[in-house]
Amino acid sequence: MLAGIIGGTGQMGRFFAEVFEAAGWETIVSGTKTSLTARAVAETADLVMVSVPIRATVDVIREVAPLLSDEQVFCDLTSLKVEPVRAMLASRAEVIGLHPMFGPGAASLRGQTIVATPARCSPETLEGLLSVFRDQGAAITLSTPEDHDRMMAVIQGLTHFGTLAKAEAIRRTGADVAETLRFTSPVYRIEMGLVGRLLAQDAGLYGDMLQMNPAVPEVLAQFEEAVRTLREIIESGDAERFREFFAANAGHYASYLRAATEETDDLISHVVSR
Repeated sequence: MLAGIIGGTGQMGRFFAEVFEAAGWETIVSGTKTSLTARAVAETADLVMVSVPIRATVDVIREVAPLLSDEQVFCDLTSLKVEPVRAMLASRAEVIGLHPMFGPGAASLRGQTIVATPARCSPETLEGLLSVFRDQGAAITLSTPEDHDRMMAVIQGLTHFGTLAKAEAIRRTGADVAETLRFTSPVYRIEMGLVGRLLAQDAGLYGDMLQMNPAVPEVLAQFEEAVRTLREIIESGDAERFREFFAANAGHYASYLRAATEETDDLISHVVSR
């Protein structure tokens, strides 16, 4: 089998080229500086994978979609799925949307999650592709493109928005980051590590995840209302209202509380033993 990765010279493209090669596939890649073109990849490979920035993905898919036959498989690696999958369905190929829930800095697929949104493919084709990832340790979550994007509005949109809002609030207080770390608890250091980790990445990636997912605004509206409600409870000084608020949320997360405590205890132990 021949896997062709459009955008394969980027970090994520190189990562998946190595994944396919480890599974015994041949690979070809195209990029902005390669002699091999996206068109050549689309016309040659058994599996054509698009691995380009979010804002460019649909345009690249539309460019190559007419070249594919019904004997090929068409995939993308974008963190949004509705529009890329819709664009891939304009081709004659079998279509499977993919979203790796990790960055290209991962050492391997072991312990990582990949969300797959099969849109038009045989069970054999789907299993043949997903087995490549499972055999290297990945966990697969199946979803529809619509459910995927709604879930990403929470998992990525809300999480990244909250992290950026926290960074901005600390900046506005004028607090020196290094100085706060002199007073820190392990939990605060972990929280600040997540802020610093995000801010060390590419702004364009996070901007696209927040601005291009149509499900994000509704989630952010809920976040804004939650902040408003909690602030009003805190400023009221009413201890009973705070307990009710806390209990309502503890009840919602009840099935996760033990695992969350155990996982964060492991993180705290690692931080304090460094």
